[in-house]
Amino acid sequence: MRSIQILAGIAGLASMLSPIQASTVIDASTAAKAAIDAMNNAFYSPFEGRWSPDVAWWISGTALQAVLDYMHVTGSRDYLSQAHEIIEKQKAPLPWWPQGGGNFRADSTDDTGWWALAMLRMFDLTGDKQYLTIAMQDEQYIWNYWTDTECGGGIYVDIKAMTYKNAIANALYIKLAAGLHLRTGDARYLTRALKAHQWFVESGMINAEELVNDGLTQDKANGVCFNNEGPTWSYLQGVVIGGLVELFRTTRNETYIRSAATLANAVISSPHLTPPSTGVLTDFACEGTAAGCNYDQQSFKGIFARNLGELDMLIVGRPYRTYLEQNANSAYQKARNADDTYGTSWSGPFDGSSLAKQQSAASLWVALL
Repeated sequence: MRSIQILAGIAGLASMLSPIQASTVIDASTAAKAAIDAMNNAFYSPFEGRWSPDVAWWISGTALQAVLDYMHVTGSRDYLSQAHEIIEKQKAPLPWWPQGGGNFRADSTDDTGWWALAMLRMFDLTGDKQYLTIAMQDEQYIWNYWTDTECGGGIYVDIKAMTYKNAIANALYIKLAAGLHLRTGDARYLTRALKAHQWFVESGMINAEELVNDGLTQDKANGVCFNNEGPTWSYLQGVVIGGLVELFRTTRNETYIRSAATLANAVISSPHLTPPSTGVLTDFACEGTAAGCNYDQQSFKGIFARNLGELDMLIVGRPYRTYLEQNANSAYQKARNADDTYGTSWSGPFDGSSLAKQQSAASLWVALL
């Protein structure tokens, strides 16, 4: 795919990155495979067909994405049989939401979105249209929870309660619908993706710092929705970037790449997401607290890295590669143990391992391939 010209404001990013040397200390492919192997050794349950069955189901979906992305970019098929096993077991009707009917249709639209995006990558990897069909079913399932009433549009994240129009559910949907248009040419997907994107831009979730907050709150007195000023989690920024990348790939409209670069630059320049003292991505809203990050939050940074890598590949000179390398080097040097498992903070120190932390690190390394 044709790379576009470097955009104004991107080329100077490297000057912001100084605490860690920005050349890779280890081959990214080797490090990515080591992180995936460690994730499998420490957390995969063949009986359950997922990693860490005691943690949130969606995290296995994004872990699968990391594994599929690795195979897609390297040409390896080392984990293909495992991917088949995971999909066959996880596409069954969910015990906690049997009314979804299976194929990853869950009780929240964002959970469905993670698995649907993995199905797009599985289709890319294998050419097997059954995975594309599942992604199409998931798209329709999510779209069913769009309403034009509350907040003037948007998708509810909580299906059971039909509440909360937030950033992640809608950003995942935009990426999914645009990705389906790219792969099928069906105009309804582009129509829906553009409608969702326009609503998102006008919703108020993007703040004055050009960052995305968690979601919307509705004033019960007058029905007006407004930015809830929730945390600007790294994964929110990442999935919005990924959706913009897919919109560019399917429309060739460079406006979407420019918007994605504006958001990426905002993350790199934000002291709450990239502290100047380290130059390393940090979800300060949890990493900077005594309570620390829960399993969901431990997953966030890798999702940002994945989507930033997708943007970086489209721009001449790979202007975000230095930032990704700096993060990977720091994580490798300061947040990794002898078993190639990684901690929460990529600035260190290592604070124990979990599936969420590991898939995040694996996604970081895959973003550099």
